Amino acid sequence: MEVEKLYEMLKKIQEPKGYYFNIDKKRVFELLEALITNKERYGYMACPCRLASGIKENDGDIICPCVYRKPDVEEYGSCYCNLYVSTEWNQNKIPHEYVPERRPPEKMIF
Repeated sequence: MEVEKLYEMLKKIQEPKGYYFNIDKKRVFELLEALITNKERYGYMACPCRLASGIKENDGDIICPCVYRKPDVEEYGSCYCNLYVSTEWNQNKIPHEYVPERRPPEKMIF
């Protein structure tokens, strides 16, 4: 899937839910490229900012959008990767803080 197509498709799906792409489009496109690479590699779009096991059942929590996106955006205005952000984050109305990893360590062991 081409990056532009993925961008437009996800934008239409996620914006009505209140999740926006980071205004740094270069960063967004790099992350989308990595999602496409992971789709080709594993058969699913594993989070490009985390180490995937290649076993879908083990990685279910980090298939983009990951299960950690909602609490991350609610608390920090951004997901772990800075792919999905809130309007306030994009408008610099809230600080761009480091988003800590929420994934439990036991999920990262293969």
